[in-house]
Amino acid sequence: MSDDSKISSVTPVTSKNVEQSKVYQVASPCRSIRSRTGAGEVHYIDAAKSVTDNQLLAEIGYKPELRRQFSTIQVFGVAFSIMGLLPSIASVMGGGLTGGPATLVWGWFIAGFFILLVGLTMAENASAIPTAGGLYYWTYHYAPEDYKSVISFVIGCSNSLALAGGVCSVTYGFAVEVLAAVVISRDGDYEITNGKTYGIFAAAVVSMALMTCMASGAIARLQTFSIICNLFIIVLLFIALPIGSKVNRGGFNDGKFIFGTYENFSDWNNGWQFCLAGFMPAVWTIGAFDSCVHQSEEAKDAKKSVPLGIIGSITVCWILGFLIVIVLMACMNSDVETVLDNQYGSVLAQIIYDALGKKWAITFMSLIAFCQYLMGTSLVVAISRQVWAFSRDDGLPFSKYIKIVNKKYSVPFVAVFASCAGSLLLGLLCLDSLAAAALFTIAVAGNYLAWSTPTFLRLTYGRDLFRPGPFNLGKTWSPIISWVSIVYQAFIIILVMFPANRHGITSVNMNYSCVICGGVWIISWVYYMAYKRKYYHGPKSNLTDDEYIEAVGEDVIDAILSKPDKAVQIIYTP
Repeated sequence: MSDDSKISSVTPVTSKNVEQSKVYQVASPCRSIRSRTGAGEVHYIDAAKSVTDNQLLAEIGYKPELRRQFSTIQVFGVAFSIMGLLPSIASVMGGGLTGGPATLVWGWFIAGFFILLVGLTMAENASAIPTAGGLYYWTYHYAPEDYKSVISFVIGCSNSLALAGGVCSVTYGFAVEVLAAVVISRDGDYEITNGKTYGIFAAAVVSMALMTCMASGAIARLQTFSIICNLFIIVLLFIALPIGSKVNRGGFNDGKFIFGTYENFSDWNNGWQFCLAGFMPAVWTIGAFDSCVHQSEEAKDAKKSVPLGIIGSITVCWILGFLIVIVLMACMNSDVETVLDNQYGSVLAQIIYDALGKKWAITFMSLIAFCQYLMGTSLVVAISRQVWAFSRDDGLPFSKYIKIVNKKYSVPFVAVFASCAGSLLLGLLCLDSLAAAALFTIAVAGNYLAWSTPTFLRLTYGRDLFRPGPFNLGKTWSPIISWVSIVYQAFIIILVMFPANRHGITSVNMNYSCVICGGVWIISWVYYMAYKRKYYHGPKSNLTDDEYIEAVGEDVIDAILSKPDKAVQIIYTP
């Protein structure tokens, strides 16, 4: 069928679902399909049948602006680097130990299993529609017709907030580790203040922004380097810490202590404290795997490499992290309260100091801080791509500037600095040590809402639109795993809003996550209804019809026109 015959054979029909416009059935080079289960009109996307990355990106609606420099291992490296096992565990294991060794060990294992289910569901979504916008795009694709734009906008804001919170929490952890090394080197004769912590935090964020402005090829190679560094310090820990514990402490804690000792250092009941203390280390550490999604437009063979990066990073971190936690519990001082109440501001620093002494403790904390810095740099890469993609669809203030991509280096410089500016503002929470704890839970709550929403909508309003990519869980397991992951994520969102203690809650020691996350969700909704709905209408294509036809090819056009799905009405809106 020629293009002329397709155009000349159009037959206009009316539709109540398209605002005062004519709808043309299967008649011209079309891009769109209409859901019969409530999701309205969306792009026709079939990843399983696409031949090239650019063809699939055109079906999604965009022209390529970033260079595809990331191999599968480098896509994996982005998420693995951000998770940064040992640095992340150093940042959060103090909270896990408030339930005792058994809480930290088994909480990690249980939470890690459910996080893998979340990752499997996200991998399925990413394989079907691999785009840098990811979560907010999928939300728009599957959301009910009358609420597509507003829900997509809120999820885009939530994901952006979560990634900014991730940058803050990682960099705050870096600042704490640097200061811990200083305290150890001065034998405790150094005062850690909130001002000093924020100073190191701010300097690190600015330098991360400069590093992220490297050409995309250099950023891709940085992920490989980060993988090597993270694995090196893990291997070093596995070798040095047990030897030091045997020599300097006379042996190890037994299995009963590691796997069976529960101590509740809060006033919550034992069951809830197990969830609060046990789940959060894994939930925060094995997070940000959506960073693979945000690299979709820089990844080679994205519909396969992105799912592999998501699943691979979660699986490796779940298993390796479980082993690291066991080793730490075996080598630590059995007086948990003494370990928690240490002068270095870091539980891991105390464990290493007890087993290996001052010089090794300084060395380890310095190496961990360096890897944590690499974590932050990779996270800035991820948030800058999310911010760039959201701005490409006019989702943020000053979008026309933020979405500019430097053609020489293929890097969105303005998006990088805009992301880091937002992180610096959010990082002002560092000036209050209790409020700083919210940096960790903001990242979790914002991400879990953004991760679960498109999957929920895919299973409900947009169930007839889903076309699996190369990675899919099948008709039986896909809905089962997806629903379990949704319930789990809803539980975690509620969990992270709770304060560390049940009684005596004041404005000073409350959990600020419920204020910040809830405020952003509500304000973004109100902001959209009052103003942004004039400008943000969901993902918008930057391809002309001619560019679209050239990118997808005649075979795709013919397939769309001649073999429409039974569940949808294929349309074209001029």
